[in-house]
Amino acid sequence: MKDRTLALAGIMQAGELVRQAAWHGTWSGFAASASLNSLFKLESDSVEAIYGDKSRLRLGLETLIAALQGENRYTEVLRYAIGLLQIERRFVKSRRLQDTIGQRLEQIAGSGAALEEHEREDQQAHEVALLYAETISNLSPRIVVSGKPQYLKSDRTVDWVRTLLLAGLRSAVLWDQLGGGRLELMFGRKKILQEAQSLLLS
Repeated sequence: MKDRTLALAGIMQAGELVRQAAWHGTWSGFAASASLNSLFKLESDSVEAIYGDKSRLRLGLETLIAALQGENRYTEVLRYAIGLLQIERRFVKSRRLQDTIGQRLEQIAGSGAALEEHEREDQQAHEVALLYAETISNLSPRIVVSGKPQYLKSDRTVDWVRTLLLAGLRSAVLWDQLGGGRLELMFGRKKILQEAQSLLLS
């Protein structure tokens, strides 16, 4: 339950960061770094290690708890999460697409090594965004991001929105691999909520 809850928090964190970027033009860099880096950890000893550690999923856990408690301001984030879970079902059926993305992510992981951290992350986000546009954006249903036009016209914001959506998809794949499913989301909300609250406090 703990690992599945962390994977769900990963999806929600990506969705909340997309919402922040699209409406405010800024986002939590600490959380975004964890989401970005999760894309480069395709093999890992633990779920926590994929995100760095549990503390780097704080935003995702807080968002998951608020959404499960019915806070209306997270309806947009829930829409992104549902869209990512729908795309995930199509993504896992295409071995070729998985291989293509996996190979490209391995290459991107090493790019910008000589740059400062924020410059390196922006460079990686740009390359991940191109990868997303070439691959995942062709799957349906397409995720339509709502926000302010001035931010959605910014190249850097668009790069990070696409990167975060791919990070959300990576967490959705993880949720599936750990045995998460629709029934658990429909009928197991109380257990997920309790686990998320416990993780946040521990």
